[in-house]
Amino acid sequence: MLDGRDRPLNGGGGGETVAGPGLTYRDAGVDIDAGDDAVKLIKPLAESTFGPGVLAGIGGFSGLFSLGTLNFKDPVLVSSTDGVGTKLKVAFMADRHDTVGIDLVAMSVNDVLVQGARPLFFLDYLATSKIVPERVRDVVSGVAEGCRRAGCALLGGETAEMPGFYADGEYDLAGFAVGAAERGAVVDGSGTREGDVVLGAASSGLHSNGYSLARRIVFDRLGLGPGSRLLGATVADALLEPTRIYVKPVLEILESVAPGEVRGMVHVTGGGFLENVPRALPAPFAARIDASSYEIPEIFGFLMKEGGVPAKEMYRTFNMGVGFIMMLAPGAEVKAIEAFGRYGVAAWPIGRVEGRSSGGRVVVEGAGF
Repeated sequence: MLDGRDRPLNGGGGGETVAGPGLTYRDAGVDIDAGDDAVKLIKPLAESTFGPGVLAGIGGFSGLFSLGTLNFKDPVLVSSTDGVGTKLKVAFMADRHDTVGIDLVAMSVNDVLVQGARPLFFLDYLATSKIVPERVRDVVSGVAEGCRRAGCALLGGETAEMPGFYADGEYDLAGFAVGAAERGAVVDGSGTREGDVVLGAASSGLHSNGYSLARRIVFDRLGLGPGSRLLGATVADALLEPTRIYVKPVLEILESVAPGEVRGMVHVTGGGFLENVPRALPAPFAARIDASSYEIPEIFGFLMKEGGVPAKEMYRTFNMGVGFIMMLAPGAEVKAIEAFGRYGVAAWPIGRVEGRSSGGRVVVEGAGF
């Protein structure tokens, strides 16, 4: 048997023995006790998200979830995985860790929602150079809050201590969501028709995309810090605003409108309008968006001006104030707007579906490109 240095553990030929004092895992940078302490802190956070489908959660080798409690007739499982990206760099700078977990959940559950699925459970993965139990607790408190907003269970996860792999004080996050929908109710855009309404639901800010560009402008070009003032708030407040989770209003809309009236849905993430909207449109169609149909939040105009960012680059990098889009049969937008409003989310008809001409799949009128 060999140790990590490719030398025999029990000595080599000639009776040689390994020199030096015996080592422990802690000596190598992995503190098992700190990991145990972190688990004790996060277990009640996870358990606060459990519903009737959870059979076994934190503490085992895997989590168990029963579909039988949810009365599906012909369920299709829908899954998604994502991370938070370089928004984490802002959290490190501000030493604020209790909101990025919401972002982590949002990025995956909103993707699951696009297919018309109800998120059932979520798994998280946190990897860091050194486990600080209180920091792990703060991160997972955000994950649990995101799960509560999405109505799903934090079924399990992993916290990995990897000394020498990450910079001191930094970590990375990944999340995994599983949802379910009735086979006949999966939303895939195939029912889209010319003249359908494009409805936009307000974002809460940058969400979790475009942060490499935003950080370049705010921190490198302007020289601001986390505590600097930006548009009536601190930079940390403006840039760490959590991603909005659209699960509850969208599920209500799916239940309240007639079958088939929700043609397609879009989670506006990396790639902005220009890259994401075509993913929900069949090839013969395009979406014509009116940029003047809603008020674009100040943060986007600020980044565009201070960074000298071309308009087209803005619309293919950021959500521009619209975090979720629904393509709806004409008339269905009335119930949809009311449902979003009940959850405190503004929504507007921002365009129409039209037959595709020689132009692009997405035309944004009044955007300057």
